[in-house]
Amino acid sequence: MSRRVLIVTHGGRPEAVAALSEAVRELTEAGFEVALHDDDLAESFGDHMAAARAREGVTESEAVMVLGGDGTILRAAELTHGTGVPLLGVNLGHVGFLAESERDDLRHAVRRLAARDYEVEERSVVDVAVHLPGEDTPRTGWALNEATVEKARRERMVEVGISVDGRPLSSFGCDGVVMSTATGSTAHAFSAGGPVMWPEVDGVLLVPLSAHALFARPLVIGPRSTYTVKVLERSPVPAVLTCDGRRRIDLPVGSWVEVRSGALPLRFARLSHAPFTDRLVSKFSLPVVGWREMAAKRPDHRAPDRADQADQADEADQDGPPGGAEHEKEA
Repeated sequence: MSRRVLIVTHGGRPEAVAALSEAVRELTEAGFEVALHDDDLAESFGDHMAAARAREGVTESEAVMVLGGDGTILRAAELTHGTGVPLLGVNLGHVGFLAESERDDLRHAVRRLAARDYEVEERSVVDVAVHLPGEDTPRTGWALNEATVEKARRERMVEVGISVDGRPLSSFGCDGVVMSTATGSTAHAFSAGGPVMWPEVDGVLLVPLSAHALFARPLVIGPRSTYTVKVLERSPVPAVLTCDGRRRIDLPVGSWVEVRSGALPLRFARLSHAPFTDRLVSKFSLPVVGWREMAAKRPDHRAPDRADQADQADEADQDGPPGGAEHEKEA
C-alpha cells in the first residue's frame, strides 16, 4: 500500500515554487504518492472544508506538508482540523513559529517522515459560537491561534461587555479583544501585550486592545470555562470577528461571541525534541546573556572602577571647567 503526502504551499512566491519542486522530488524518491493542494481555502466564518477534505483525500494522507510561513500553516490547518492528520511545516517565512523545519533541512525532513521518525504533538484550538440578533441558532467556527473581536470602523471605539461563565466581569470601549490559545499567545495576543503561554497550558487567553478602562488586563481561563464578548447596545459602531486572521463574520450591535477550549485539537509532526524555551529564544533572538555581563567580558568596554573615577576627577580639577578662566580672558 502506497504512502501519501499532501503538500500545501504559497504558490505565488518564487522560493515556494523552488521548494515545492524539491519536496515533490524527495518525497517521490522516498516512495510517497504526492498530491498538491492549490485551491483557495475557506475565508468565511465557520468550518466549510468537509468537501475539500474529501476531494483532496486528506484522511488518506499520512501527513500534510506545508511549505511556507505561519500564515500558510494556518491555511493548511483548515484542511486537517478534525481529521487527526498531522501537519509538518517547512518554514519559508520570517519567524515560522509553527514550522518544524527550515528550508535548508527539507531533505532531512523528508527522510525523517519516510522513516516515521517523528512525534505527534497536539495543539489546542478554540471553539467559537456567534449569536446574531434575530437568529435562534448560533454560527460556529474555530481558531488555532486566536479569535479577535474588533471595531468595524476605525473612527470610533467599540463598546463591549466581557463575561466569564455567564457572570459579568467588565465592560469598556476599546479597539477590540483578542481571545487566544497557548499557540496563539506568541502571535496577535503577544503584540497586544499579552503573556507567552507554553503550549501545554490548556487555557484561553483574553487581551483587550487599547481599552479605556481601569481593569483591562490580560486574563487566562481554564479549559472548562467560557468567555462571552458582547457588542453592547450603546456601542457607536458594530464589530467584526476574525478567526486566525482569515475567516470573518460581521457582528452587528447586540451580537455576542462565546469562546472556549476546543474539543478537537490540531496535530503537528515534530522532528525536534528541543523544549519550547529553546524555540522561543531562537525565533525571537532573545538575549540569554544580559548586556552587563557582555560588557564585563569585553576589556575595552569595562566599566570604570573607583580608582579610575578618582583619577578622572583629579584631571578635571587641574584642567578647570570647560569654558572657564581662559575663555573669560578671551572674552
